Amino acid sequence: MDPRRRVPRTDAVLEDPRLVAAADRLGRAPVKAAVVAAQQRVRAGELEPAAVADAAVAALPATAGGLRRVLNATGVVLHTNLGRAALSPAAVDAVVAASGPTDVELDLATGRRARRGRDAMAALAAAVPDAGAVHVVNNGAAALVLVATVLAAGREIVVSRGEMVEIGDGFRLPDLLQSTGARLREVGTTNRTSVTDYAQVVGPQTGFVLKVHPSNFVVRGFTSEAGIGELTGLGVPVVADIGSGLLAPDPLLPSEPDAAGTLRAGADLVVASGDKLLGGPQAGLLLGDAGLVERLRRHPLARALRVDKLTLAALQATLAGPVTPTWQALRWDPGALRERTERLRALLATGGVEAELAASAAVVGGGGAPELELASWSLSLPEGYAETLRRGSPPVVGRVERGRLLLDLRCVPPASDTELARAVIAAASLGPTSPPSASPTSAFEG
Repeated sequence: MDPRRRVPRTDAVLEDPRLVAAADRLGRAPVKAAVVAAQQRVRAGELEPAAVADAAVAALPATAGGLRRVLNATGVVLHTNLGRAALSPAAVDAVVAASGPTDVELDLATGRRARRGRDAMAALAAAVPDAGAVHVVNNGAAALVLVATVLAAGREIVVSRGEMVEIGDGFRLPDLLQSTGARLREVGTTNRTSVTDYAQVVGPQTGFVLKVHPSNFVVRGFTSEAGIGELTGLGVPVVADIGSGLLAPDPLLPSEPDAAGTLRAGADLVVASGDKLLGGPQAGLLLGDAGLVERLRRHPLARALRVDKLTLAALQATLAGPVTPTWQALRWDPGALRERTERLRALLATGGVEAELAASAAVVGGGGAPELELASWSLSLPEGYAETLRRGSPPVVGRVERGRLLLDLRCVPPASDTELARAVIAAASLGPTSPPSASPTSAFEG
């Protein structure tokens, strides 16, 4: 029989109650596309006609948003490819509450217009009392672009050669700053820069001195740099890009600069990211001198870079709410992680999957604390499981080391351990795929 005669009609499949409900949730177009794809599998002899509806339901995403929830088993706390910081439950609740009409720019008591995001700004100011004022834009690079535009367009930014960093995906600091119309004046050498190097070039054309924390690499040996306090007497603003978003000192991260300490050292402005060590949404934080922050806030470019109400809600909940998943992941006790991993291995064994227990090292990621390793424990599986797990539901992303796939639970919520076990057992039933002959990365899968 012609296989086309065995394919169920599209309209008949779409009457399946599960697909009717999915169309209400996701829209008719993606549901119909899933049905058509399943019908094509019947024509190709890959699927029985009676299984079309089941296959279409299985292929549908959980939401209409397109992005898929992933279990981060890489051991990288702030994995850039996975969206960096996971929001806290309090922040998620705040985003949901802010998804409809809100008082983002309205004073409900008077009925008049109010400053946008005033509650989030107040929470940020309370978190860093050393700041005279605060402002928020849509990411760290945007914050730096706003500062360069307002303070140095057509003028010079003085920066050490050792701090001309690449911030990821080919984006380099010099290109970013020069796009604003500012000129860069490099001083010192790659490994040594003194305050005298800065003083010799600062003049009427200087917009500001920029200090950049090289958060994704470390230079060792014959090195020196001028500290913030040494630069404050040069007669121009000192702007510090601390990168990671650490607002106050953290004993776990002694080499990471924090906003409060940098301001106390004399910086006029601090630039930081919200979706790194702060553990919040993507945002560029600007903290410092009240007059300078007001100039930034009132510049026309600030409106183009402003954050939306959902970001403001998540930021406020992150600042004022309970500890974040990032904070928890950084502080997991290795002994507790080993116990969780042992339990998960036993659970896998009941499903017929043999996994090994392996001591491993997790990292901060996200361009922060590049030398810090966090003692951890992982499940070790054949490398061929990596692709199968990535393609599963939910996708599970681990890291590959020396031909083995490691699944580190440090960044997996304990409530998701059973879900992770089910995903591994399901992957085992499909069979691991053959790994590529040459892996593109030696350490981290995905």
